[in-house]
Amino acid sequence: MPNKRILIFSIAYHPIVGGAEVAVRNITDRLLSYEFDLISCRFGNHPRQEKIGNVNVYRVSSGSRIGKYLYPLFAYRLAAELHRERPYEIVWAIMAAFASGAAMLFLRKFPKVKFLLTLQEGDPIEYIHERVRWFSSAWQKIFKRADYIQAISNFLADWAKKEGAVCPVEVVPNGVDFKNFQFSISNFQSKSKDPIYKIITTSRLVHKNGIDILIRACAKLQVTSYKLQVFGSGPDEAKLKSLAKELDIADCVEFFGHVEPDDLPKYYADADIFVRPSRSEGLGNSFLEAMAAGVPVIGTPVGGIPDFLIDGETGLFCRPEDPEDLAEKIQRLTADEQLQQKLITNGRKLVAEKYDWNIIVGRMNSIFQKL
Repeated sequence: MPNKRILIFSIAYHPIVGGAEVAVRNITDRLLSYEFDLISCRFGNHPRQEKIGNVNVYRVSSGSRIGKYLYPLFAYRLAAELHRERPYEIVWAIMAAFASGAAMLFLRKFPKVKFLLTLQEGDPIEYIHERVRWFSSAWQKIFKRADYIQAISNFLADWAKKEGAVCPVEVVPNGVDFKNFQFSISNFQSKSKDPIYKIITTSRLVHKNGIDILIRACAKLQVTSYKLQVFGSGPDEAKLKSLAKELDIADCVEFFGHVEPDDLPKYYADADIFVRPSRSEGLGNSFLEAMAAGVPVIGTPVGGIPDFLIDGETGLFCRPEDPEDLAEKIQRLTADEQLQQKLITNGRKLVAEKYDWNIIVGRMNSIFQKL
């Protein structure tokens, strides 16, 4: 019996890597009973066609701003050709934007194909609405046309319903490859030998992730010695480096730039605290990775973060836009070994029981089977 075929529309894919791309790769690599084709934009000189894991990747248009607006048309045309050669059972759109635009064009021509929409959005909802204000009518149709919606957090599931979704909406979060995050002892226990507290954050350097708030909080810290390690790149990098100099803590802040996801576990293993004072968040995969590595986390109660962060149980909350409160939470954590161990133990247990990729893939397979 031939494998079922699923067509994925995604504006980007490996080697362009974010939470959505990591999720698609982990899901498709584990579901070998399906054939996956994926159409994305072509960034740089990436091949127009290649096999990545269990996915046949096709790249059209370009990664420029104009290229992204043209992507739905080019992606639809290629998808129609591929469908005529070997039909698809499901069209899977990653996020309700350009990828869903391509899916909607395809479904107008081939309405019997089932439509799965995945919501991975991390930007503020107000910002998203501003970007689609000229296409609001078409935007609403995406949610109403979907046969099934998978949201990575309760926050995004509620949003889908507010946008007019009438189909089943199921929360299936992104996961963590738990076996890659080995843990033996809390770094805090060795502070008598190494008095430097290592605070780590991994994220795109953009306004929504609040790295400026973290740098301002570090300038207020009263701990004897600390080092803030920032992993990630983005348009705010120069601005954040300037802020560290302005606050006279440039010597305490290290910017590592982009780091491949497979290399992050070794940096988590050497960290004492993970912090991301997000202004908005679809879920927050980096928190889950840190928790899997046995690093206590501090975040804000926004977006999908409250799905896994329970204040005082699996992490600590700080108030959004409040460097003083964040500094106080960091100092509280460095001073309370019992709290450290509680957060580490509970955090690892939660990730192992609910967020391991093998669990998540089983739930995604169930959705594919329903469709």
